Amino acid sequence: MTPDDRGFRREMASAYRSGWQFIDLATAIPHIGDSLMVTLFGQPIVITREEDEDVRAYRCLRRPRGAPQPVRCEVRYGMVFVNLDQRDHQLFEPDITTATPRSA
Repeated sequence: MTPDDRGFRREMASAYRSGWQFIDLATAIPHIGDSLMVTLFGQPIVITREEDEDVRAYRCLRRPRGAPQPVRCEVRYGMVFVNLDQRDHQLFEPDITTATPRSA
């Protein structure tokens, strides 16, 4: 491994891995049971349309008999996003609700 490889891997882990990543349009998996396999930061991810028509993502483990791990997945504006970083909890800022005025 050259010094450039280490720097690249460190940059990928810190800057790009944290946060939501665009995968594809939701139309790429239009029907129940359709799936899409992608590699994101060296990890195989399966995006699938489940029986309830929701889009879900799973990290494929390479160890024997490893069950796929769910990955946070959101569909916004017809686009599929996934987040591999467990520290991030929001795709977008939460809606700010306005306080209701008190009645006299």
